[in-house]
Amino acid sequence: MKILIVDDSKAMRMIVKRTLRQAGFGDHEIIEAEDGQQGLEQVQSESPGLVLSDWNMPNMNGIEFLRALRAAGIDTNFGFVTSESSGEMRAEASSAGAMFLITKPFTADSFKSELSKVVD
Repeated sequence: MKILIVDDSKAMRMIVKRTLRQAGFGDHEIIEAEDGQQGLEQVQSESPGLVLSDWNMPNMNGIEFLRALRAAGIDTNFGFVTSESSGEMRAEASSAGAMFLITKPFTADSFKSELSKVVD
């Protein structure tokens, strides 16, 4: 399965990749994008099975990205990996179609717990 990591921070994308490996998901193909607009293009061209997206990004933020995917009829598994975790944001993410929201700082165990629900 392809996993798309969308975050404007290259360092954070590297940390997410490392955490995926530590959580037992290192055998999946990992692709990356720097913002929601690039993420949208990657989903359309690469058809990943899972998107892990930051919330706050330039050009197109994470919630706009998720809504654009759903508006285009794309129901790819989608979760947020973000420092944002208010109840309001969790509700907004869920109602837009996100399957989970993992808050930073995160652990391999938090990834394993959430991703095992959607990744074979």
